[in-house]
Amino acid sequence: MSEQVDKKQEDKRKEQADELRKQLTFTFKNLWDPENEEEMKAVMAFCEDYKVALDEGKTEREFVDYAQALLEAEGFREYDSAGQLKAGDRVYETVHGKGLIAAVIGSQSPLEGFNLIGAHVDSPRLDLKPNPMYESDDLTLLKTHYYGGIKKYHWVAVPLAIHGVVILKDGTTVKLRVGEEPTDPVFTITDLLPHLGADQMKKKASEVIEGEDLNVLIGGIPFPGGEDIKERFKLAILKLLYDTYGIRERDLMTGEIEIVPAAKARCVGFDRAFIGAYGQDDRICAFTALRALTDLTEPLKRTAMVILYDKEETGSGGITGARSQLFPSIQKRMVRSILGREPSAIELQDNIEMSSMLSSDVTNAYDPTFASVSDPQNNSYAGRGIAFFKYTGARGKGGTSDANAEYFNEVTRLLDENDVPWQTGELGRVDQGGGGTVAIYQADLGISVIDCGVPVLCMHSCFELASKIDVYKTYVAYKVFFEKMRS
Repeated sequence: MSEQVDKKQEDKRKEQADELRKQLTFTFKNLWDPENEEEMKAVMAFCEDYKVALDEGKTEREFVDYAQALLEAEGFREYDSAGQLKAGDRVYETVHGKGLIAAVIGSQSPLEGFNLIGAHVDSPRLDLKPNPMYESDDLTLLKTHYYGGIKKYHWVAVPLAIHGVVILKDGTTVKLRVGEEPTDPVFTITDLLPHLGADQMKKKASEVIEGEDLNVLIGGIPFPGGEDIKERFKLAILKLLYDTYGIRERDLMTGEIEIVPAAKARCVGFDRAFIGAYGQDDRICAFTALRALTDLTEPLKRTAMVILYDKEETGSGGITGARSQLFPSIQKRMVRSILGREPSAIELQDNIEMSSMLSSDVTNAYDPTFASVSDPQNNSYAGRGIAFFKYTGARGKGGTSDANAEYFNEVTRLLDENDVPWQTGELGRVDQGGGGTVAIYQADLGISVIDCGVPVLCMHSCFELASKIDVYKTYVAYKVFFEKMRS
């Protein structure tokens, strides 16, 4: 009898503990639900569209071109700062071809603020040096200078493509995109064979391939006429470029030419759970934000705006980076167009200070192969949805905006109320490293902002990985933010 009583008491305590755990604890669950056929179809279809965006927009210029075409197909028109804007208008403006602002105008006064999502569309890559082409020992090559934080050894002995813009002497713009079609040639950077690599293999990983070793092989057939012709291998390539594009060597010196991986976006895994592609940092967030904006169908109270920046990977400087005054200037002009009059300086600042923003950038997904660099309790995981970060930075939170608790709670409470899952964490173990985003520059203006985005494996590599469910759920979160934040 006493054993039965003890068993009942034990069961009751467990039941109480389970109930208390439900009430008091918070966990981040894997979001895949194979039995939900409707959602599974939506996830897979959405990510097929995303793969197209990755393939078409491999540089910041190309992604802005892709975004512009997407927006126009969804009824957006180019913003005319001399005209007026009314509720329901859908407008965009590009920033020197490498940044973009798009907005759906709401019914509330702009002095009550906008709902903003910012992402960047540049990715780590190789840029050509100012005077790039040379020949050496019967090979024609291009010298490069890497852009952003890369592991240099990732970029050797892999197929590469050449993308960019060249302005000819007469002002004509020539767009280059070679290495993406099945019939195109590709390019590569040579590596040392292991048979002769004894000294190389003793070096640190950061020194196995030096920056000056990142020379792209582009040719090996000489100009006809014999060895008496000076630089005949280089001359043959220059003639080919001139005959095909009208490009002279002088034009290469003033162009913007980028070297990127030639691979297409692919599904990864037998179950196709992941997308593998170059440039997911941060076009994954740019795409989900854009689609959340274009898919808005109900009238908005607060104006919804997507801002796509350049130059994040090198510190957000320059005329197209997040520190440029061009982006807030466009926002201010839109305030004027909505009001139908010239706003005062205080009114413009009211718009800034009353706005809500998500700084949308990728973060590291927990990788069990490299578990030692992460705190498993405070890391984001693939398959668990959009990840929020109160702060980023490195070594004592250096370079972070560190969102207010009130704003963090306001955003996540909105998601909870709309059954949108989320997770939180930080970028690796303390003192292991870290990273920054554009959030700090928006916070400097006075905008309430928090970092969030999709967890990614193999970040800053030539083939980054993201879980398809995270891509889709991030899109859902952004759509809720646009529709309901402070509305």
